[in-house]
Amino acid sequence: MFEKFPLIKVKPPGPEARVLLEKDAKYISPSSSRAYPLVVKRAQGAMVEDVDGNRYLDFTAGVAVTNTCHCSPEVVKAICDQARELLHMSGADFFNPLQIELAEKLSELCPSPSPKRVFFSNSGAESVEAAIKLVRHRTGRPYIIAFTGAFHGRTMGALSITASRPIHKKGFSPLVPGVIHVPYAYCYRCPYGVAHPREELACVEWIEEELFKTYVPPEEVAAVFVEPIQGEGGYIVPPKAFLKDLSDLCRRYGILLVADEVQSGMGRTGKMFAIEHFEVEPDVICLAKGIASGLPLGATIARQELMEWPPGSHASTFGGNPVSCKAALATLELLKGGLVANAAVVGDYLLKELEGLYNNHPIMGEVRGKGLMIGIELVKDRDTKERASEERDKIVQRAFEKGLLLLGCGKNSIRFAPPLIITKKDADTALNILEEVLREIEG
Repeated sequence: MFEKFPLIKVKPPGPEARVLLEKDAKYISPSSSRAYPLVVKRAQGAMVEDVDGNRYLDFTAGVAVTNTCHCSPEVVKAICDQARELLHMSGADFFNPLQIELAEKLSELCPSPSPKRVFFSNSGAESVEAAIKLVRHRTGRPYIIAFTGAFHGRTMGALSITASRPIHKKGFSPLVPGVIHVPYAYCYRCPYGVAHPREELACVEWIEEELFKTYVPPEEVAAVFVEPIQGEGGYIVPPKAFLKDLSDLCRRYGILLVADEVQSGMGRTGKMFAIEHFEVEPDVICLAKGIASGLPLGATIARQELMEWPPGSHASTFGGNPVSCKAALATLELLKGGLVANAAVVGDYLLKELEGLYNNHPIMGEVRGKGLMIGIELVKDRDTKERASEERDKIVQRAFEKGLLLLGCGKNSIRFAPPLIITKKDADTALNILEEVLREIEG
């Protein structure tokens, strides 16, 4: 249907977009940040079309949401079929066969053999909120450990364990108490100044040797919340030992390990869950974004004996909506049917090609990623690692003007998170635009 894209007919924002941008400024809350003036009319596959007829190759997937692609025919059919049968019947008060079916399938997919239970909500932030309440309820412990650079959401509990940008918290204190932030395994910029690889990771050692001996007793820590691969923090891939050592630390002190897979899960990294790359079994997994191909749905998955709390202790009116559940079931079939495998293959190809660009473009400080969750950190100088934040923003903007949708992450990184259907040809198209922009910025 859309044989040619990218296709820029008029420099964005075009006349139709400008009219709508003026109305947006008048009627919409300015609290949301927008990367560039893209006003979307429709999308299909890996293509996005704006209101002026410009077509873009989408390497954002709606921020890692439309993993199966935009308007997947199978997902759209599932949504339409379900919408004709049942739109809503609160899962907080009644039983929903689709919730039960989806919970069973998610339990079976989780990377551990122990039985699971699932709580359904509407978003990633809500799935994290449920996890916060659950770990405190079940352990009776007040403290939570999270990481600098982490993004877990903007609702008050999730915001309290978020630590990626000061603007997220400015003006909203006091937040939920009892949260302690420690450095993530950001080896490219090790906060401890330690060279890697080494047998023991300083960031995990510090928790046990310093935090637990000077600030908080480990027996009062309910859980550690961690992104297996940091998303908004910069698409940071930790060494394999980080999650393993962290898991071992939690086990020693009876602390629960919560994996926030809101952005990294649902096939994004070439495995159903990013935690599978690290061979660790978390106690709780938080999901959203790619779980329902664009419909609002969050899921908090925990070991069966852990998710044991009384009726009324936590619920959601819209969580596990039947239409969203039906979309999620169709999504799982597509992911298992080849999209996770494609993410691994095309992701490996894209990563290698980006590493090739690294040799010719000194602004690229590091290329890192798993599957189709890939980041480039941009620097002014590779030796000093001075952050190229302004250059990053210019690159994202220029790519948009040339028909490639990218998003920044962290202070100076670009993320590549396309729909999992992309081909090597799509990757080449994105690479060609990126290299053209890099030449312009560097030259």
